[in-house]
Amino acid sequence: MSRFLLSRLWQTLLVLLVMSFVIYGLIGLMPGDPIDLMMASNPGMTPEAAARLRAIYGLDQPLLLRYLHWLQAAVQGDLGYSRVHARPVLEVMGPALWQTTKLMLGGFTLAVLLSLVLGTLAALRPGGWLDGAVSTLALAGVSVPVFWLGEVVNLVTQSRLHDTWAFRWVPPLGYVPLLQDPAGWARALVLPWTTLAVLYAGVYGRVLRASLIQAYRQDYIRTARAKGIGEARVLLRHALRNALVAVVALFGLDIGALIGGGTLLTEVVFGLRGIGKLTYDALRNLDLPVVMAAVLYASFFVVLANAAVDGVQALLDPRRR
Repeated sequence: MSRFLLSRLWQTLLVLLVMSFVIYGLIGLMPGDPIDLMMASNPGMTPEAAARLRAIYGLDQPLLLRYLHWLQAAVQGDLGYSRVHARPVLEVMGPALWQTTKLMLGGFTLAVLLSLVLGTLAALRPGGWLDGAVSTLALAGVSVPVFWLGEVVNLVTQSRLHDTWAFRWVPPLGYVPLLQDPAGWARALVLPWTTLAVLYAGVYGRVLRASLIQAYRQDYIRTARAKGIGEARVLLRHALRNALVAVVALFGLDIGALIGGGTLLTEVVFGLRGIGKLTYDALRNLDLPVVMAAVLYASFFVVLANAAVDGVQALLDPRRR
């Protein structure tokens, strides 16, 4: 197992290195010059001052040399300097990265818990009303865009029914610091978490339900029952463990859409100033170090999540080791 994990770690580092080179190259080839944009917004800037800024930011060097300098600094924890915010990139990204990560992890955790409950109950009573409800939720999750669902949730909870007893507790849109008000922090994130979870809970629950039904038809389940093992242990120890392999593999395919689409759109709809808003502002102002760090953040999570998926699958299924 340790040899498998070490091999997967080496592959992950190699993929991250290649992705950083590709991302840096694509961003470096973007049309437009940030120094020209600064000169347009500041008519008093002289060509000599612009040339000095271009040298400070390394824009007068070849693209490959700029990447090698960036990589050397990034290994030491320096992702560059934001010319718009006049601060290091890590200081600019820190609060936004923390908000996006909490939204993503909270929504995914809620989706996993809902899918485990709904998928298991639907598999135990196939053809029942709960089975149909899981299928409907899965269809809605695939069909409904997250920004539309978020806007509907805001319309109901912030406007139409906000004064009723059911939604009087919903706070205004925005983020509340955890240390300042833990209860307010939870209230501000529970609806974004739920909106994000609905997109995946039904699909994961449906896949888990199909995997459990197939697992219950296998010989090892009949053998376990013949040995007198209780139904709860048969479900948790044998059927569910094997059925989760398909769900974990599905998460590895969805993590890119979760980070690059669902999470960023959800934070914009609910007024959470995370990586999505920061990246949009950086692209508009050609703040290339911030754009590079934001894209690399999303890529890092995708690669890391897929490596974690491989590790979890190896734990669930010894044949993969």
